[in-house]
Amino acid sequence: MRNFLRLLLVSFALCSSAFAQTSPSATAASAPKPEAILGAGDVVKITVFQQPDLTVDGGRISEANQINFPLLGNVVIGGLSVSAAELKIAKLLRDGGFVLRPQVTIQVGQIRSSVISVLGQVAKPGRYPIETVGAKVSEMIAVAGGVVPGGADVVTLVGTRNGRPIKLDIDLPAILQSGKNELDLQVENGDIIYADRAPSAYIYGEVQRPGMFKLERGMTLMQALAQSGGLTARGTQRGIKVHRRDANGNVVIMDIGMNDPVGRDDVIYVKESLF
Repeated sequence: MRNFLRLLLVSFALCSSAFAQTSPSATAASAPKPEAILGAGDVVKITVFQQPDLTVDGGRISEANQINFPLLGNVVIGGLSVSAAELKIAKLLRDGGFVLRPQVTIQVGQIRSSVISVLGQVAKPGRYPIETVGAKVSEMIAVAGGVVPGGADVVTLVGTRNGRPIKLDIDLPAILQSGKNELDLQVENGDIIYADRAPSAYIYGEVQRPGMFKLERGMTLMQALAQSGGLTARGTQRGIKVHRRDANGNVVIMDIGMNDPVGRDDVIYVKESLF
């Protein structure tokens, strides 16, 4: 008996030690993500296992946060998570004596209660409902009419995830042309998508079309000269100067090669040939 108690105490100590050494980060990683909250305008499908007559397909939650359900009438589910709404309907069915052990499932078809803003260089800036579960950034850009000419390839997503503010750059060509779908983030209620103007640079001096030009991705000095129509009869490639701001905002004058990249807001000066 004494040996048995000793083994029991050792086992308890080992279990307590293992529990104490569990890292908080591991516990946090295993925590479930918060569920979406149902709201007015959302379209849902509600089914009860082995009770086809109680199916509600394409039901829209009213402005009073109610859904009309067979046998129960209007049931308030707006403001509840999906699982909480399932439990509520199941309880009402059970308490009313309609179904002994109801198993209720709710599928969300459209989430019109969730709204995001798409701003900046898009065809139709404004506020848009998230009508499809799992809608992505590229899909909401399409809803807003797409990025207009002169808009940047990279858009910015501002929002909140897990209670923390986020600000992320979304590379649309990488998603749409290179198939990197993992970069296409899912939007959530309250998000803001901003499409900035395309980056630009400036060129003046002995070129055919001096002024501002759109800076294409990876554009070199040679391509920038071609974009401006090339050199005039008096222009020369020798001694081209680039005015560029450093990390502190100070303008630095530098020489760059013809195959070197041009930066955003660079000012390029092409000199006149002395010969």
